[in-house]
Amino acid sequence: MLNATVEGSNGNTPNASGRENRGDSLIGWGIAATTASKVTTAGPRLSSKEINDVVAALRVAADEAVDHVQRITQLEAAAGLRNSPVLVVDRATWAQATIESFRTMLSPSLRRLWDAKGDTMSAGSLAVSSAVSGTELGVITGFLSGNVLGQFDPFSGTNGRLLLVAPNIVTIERELVVEPADFRLWVCLHEQTHRVQFAAAPWLQGHLQENIEKLTGGLLNSPDDLVDRLKNAARVATEAFKGRNSLSPSSASSSKSGEVLPSQSTLMSALQTPEERAVLSHVTAVMSLLEGHANVVMDAIDASIVPSVKTIRRRFDDRGKNRTSLEKFIRRVLGLDAKMRQYQDGQKFVQHAVDAMGMDGFNVVWAGPENLPTEHELHNPQEWVERMRAAS
Repeated sequence: MLNATVEGSNGNTPNASGRENRGDSLIGWGIAATTASKVTTAGPRLSSKEINDVVAALRVAADEAVDHVQRITQLEAAAGLRNSPVLVVDRATWAQATIESFRTMLSPSLRRLWDAKGDTMSAGSLAVSSAVSGTELGVITGFLSGNVLGQFDPFSGTNGRLLLVAPNIVTIERELVVEPADFRLWVCLHEQTHRVQFAAAPWLQGHLQENIEKLTGGLLNSPDDLVDRLKNAARVATEAFKGRNSLSPSSASSSKSGEVLPSQSTLMSALQTPEERAVLSHVTAVMSLLEGHANVVMDAIDASIVPSVKTIRRRFDDRGKNRTSLEKFIRRVLGLDAKMRQYQDGQKFVQHAVDAMGMDGFNVVWAGPENLPTEHELHNPQEWVERMRAAS
């Protein structure tokens, strides 16, 4: 089965910051990795030769995609872009890498939480809190590991890293009955676009990290809050994969025992101040921009690049997987069910801006955070176009 470690994992999730952080003890990172490996399901059955062939083919596709993305985006930063690792991984390794990324993102907030509340926790309560939070995080990533085709992680290392989840790509290409080489290149084109975005805007990683810290810093006010939110997130992930109707926005309600269902236990419901809501609005707009831009690039892919692209698009869309499970999970936990058209609006925004300004003109969006669209502008792209023209 294609579920043994392929590349890039030593089985550990080290502190990405390289500095001691007492807040790390609030989450059982090792327990999270162990739990994820147990929850992760097996991949398709392949021989050793087939596994090696898939890995080699995906690395070739990832490399081939670079020049196509550069030509379509007209971003010089994409020219010959090969400055961050491309890892072809299995499901368990993806889960471990995602846990590591969470650790990097949450590290500043966990440090502040420990500095403020760590002295009030007994060794026993800390051990229980750490074990529970680690278990819940492992459940989340374990469930998600079977549904992610690829992911660019901007929070790993200096230049980020591109992860391609081999068993999931093989599973979907078989399910869709499409040409494997075409499908693999198609997936790599999308993920390389995200890689290019962060290369074109080297400030973007720090900008997102800063805003994520603002959100998590306000939401994780105590170790109990941390455990509760991870519990709710794990329940959302579990129920989402079971297809429970109780998770639909229209049916959010209390259980028979009076307990609030996970569809109501979202980050959105916890945002109390205008400042917190403004940060979430900004992060939402940036996420939508990145996905919308990638979709516009994908729409520019024709048969000269991917011969069976029309068939792949039709069958992939019919499958209902035009958003990854990770994106669906993030949207659900953030309470963005009311924004179901957000990524489509991101694509409309980018297409409008490109039509009005040309691709080169649109690319001013990567010049600095002041050029990012607001959430309002995302829905009213001409206002962003006029703002950029006035600033030039």
